[in-house]
Amino acid sequence: MSLRIHNTLSRALEDFSPLEPGHVRMYVCGMTVYDLCHVGHARANVAFDVVQRWLKASGYRVTFVRNITDIDDKIIRRAVENGEPVRSLTGRMIIEMYRDFDALGIERPTHDPRATDYVPQMLDMVKLLEDKGLAYRAGGGDVNYAVRRFPGYGKLSGKSLDELHAGERVAVVEGKEDPLDFVLWKAAKPSEPADAQWDSAYGKGRPGWHIECSAMSCALLGKTFDIHGGGADLQFPHHENEIAQSEAANGQPLARYWMHNGFVNIDNEKMSKSLGNFFTIREVLQQFDAQTLRFFIVRSHYRSPLNYSDVHLEDARGALKRLYTALDLVAPAQVEVDWSQGHAARFKAAMDNDFGTPEAVAVLFELAADVNRGRSPQLAGLLKALGGCLGILQGDPKAFLRAGTRLDEATIAAMIERRAAAKQARNFAEADRIRAELLALGVVLKDSPSGTTWEAAS
Repeated sequence: MSLRIHNTLSRALEDFSPLEPGHVRMYVCGMTVYDLCHVGHARANVAFDVVQRWLKASGYRVTFVRNITDIDDKIIRRAVENGEPVRSLTGRMIIEMYRDFDALGIERPTHDPRATDYVPQMLDMVKLLEDKGLAYRAGGGDVNYAVRRFPGYGKLSGKSLDELHAGERVAVVEGKEDPLDFVLWKAAKPSEPADAQWDSAYGKGRPGWHIECSAMSCALLGKTFDIHGGGADLQFPHHENEIAQSEAANGQPLARYWMHNGFVNIDNEKMSKSLGNFFTIREVLQQFDAQTLRFFIVRSHYRSPLNYSDVHLEDARGALKRLYTALDLVAPAQVEVDWSQGHAARFKAAMDNDFGTPEAVAVLFELAADVNRGRSPQLAGLLKALGGCLGILQGDPKAFLRAGTRLDEATIAAMIERRAAAKQARNFAEADRIRAELLALGVVLKDSPSGTTWEAAS
C-alpha cells in the first residue's frame, strides 16, 4: 500500500503523490517566540517530526520548512513589559525553543526562517494583492485583505462567509469593509519600540501574522508545494487566510495536502496559554524524562485529541520501559529493514495509513515480545530501527531503565554489594531488608545466575 494522507481540504484520505517525484516539500507553522513552549506545542512539533521521519524512511528527499514568528502583538507586549528589545526577547526564546525540541528528539528542519528576515517579500505580496484589487488601504496606515473578493474563501474550513460570520461572531472593526477582512500590514503605533517597525510605501509598520507564512513558503518552497501542516486551531482563520493571500497573488493552489494535528486537552479543554491551563515542556521534563513525553505523544494518532495527565504519562513510561527492557535483554544488531516482511511490513502498513502511529506502536510491542522469547539480536535491531522512525528507542536502554531513582549509581552498587555479603553470610533477613529499602527508593533488583542487576521501578 502506498502512503495515504487525510487531507483537511478534501476531508478524505488521499493517495500521496508529490509534485516532484522523490522530493517532498513541506511547510509547518512554527512558534511565536515570546515565551517557553508548552505541551501543546510539543504535540504539534513531534507529530510533524514523525511525518518527516516517515517520509525519509519511505525514500523521499524532504525539504522541510518550519517558520519562526518573531514579530507580533504578543511579542511586542512582552518585550515592553520586560524592558528589553524585541530581538533580545525573541533571540532568547528561540534558544529555549530549540533546547526543548532537541530534548524531545525533534529534528531540525531544512529551513527555520524568521519572519523579520522576509519583510521585503511580504511587502511585495501586499503590493501584488493591492494591484489585483484584493487589498485596500484602511484608515491609519493599515492594509487589509478583502475576503469577499476571493471566491474560494472558506474552502478549507468548509463554511460559507455567512456561516463564518455567524460561527465566529466577528465584530465590526473600524476601517474594515467586512468584519472577516484581515490585516496584511499594520501601521506602527507611537508607543511601539523602534525595532518593531519597518519602512514601507504605506508608512512605518509591520506585517500582519498571516502574510508571513504566504511569503516565506513561496520564497523557500515555491508557489505550490506538497504538504502544509499545523495545529487544528490554525485551520481557521490562519490557514484559510494563507490560502486566500497566496492563491490570489500567485494564481495557483498553495498546498496539495493539508494536515492538522489534534489538540492537547486538560479537563476537556484545549491546552493553551490564553486559557491559562498549560504546562510548559520545561515543567513536564522536571518530572518525566523527554523520551516518555515523546512516547506519550506518538502512541496517539496525530489527528486525535490527546488527554494530558500525570497518570497518562506514568502509563507511557511503564509502556516504554517494556520496549527498552527488550533492548536491554538483547544487544541490537545493525539491520537493513525489509519493508515487505513480517513486523516491518505491518509497521509500514500502519504508517502508510495516514501516519497511524497507534498501530505502529502495537507492532513494536509484538516485536518486543518476540525479542524476549527468541533472544534474537536481529529482531532487537529491527525493534530499534522501527522505533527510530518514530524518534524513540534510540537511547541507552540501561540509562532509561535506571532513570527516575532517588539514589546515585554508586550508592545502589554499594547496597547491592552489602546485600550480596548478607546473603553469603546467610543473613537473609538483612538481604531482604536491603531489597525492600531499595524498592522504596525506586530501585528494583533482578537476581540471575550471573549476578544482580537493577532498574528503576515503574
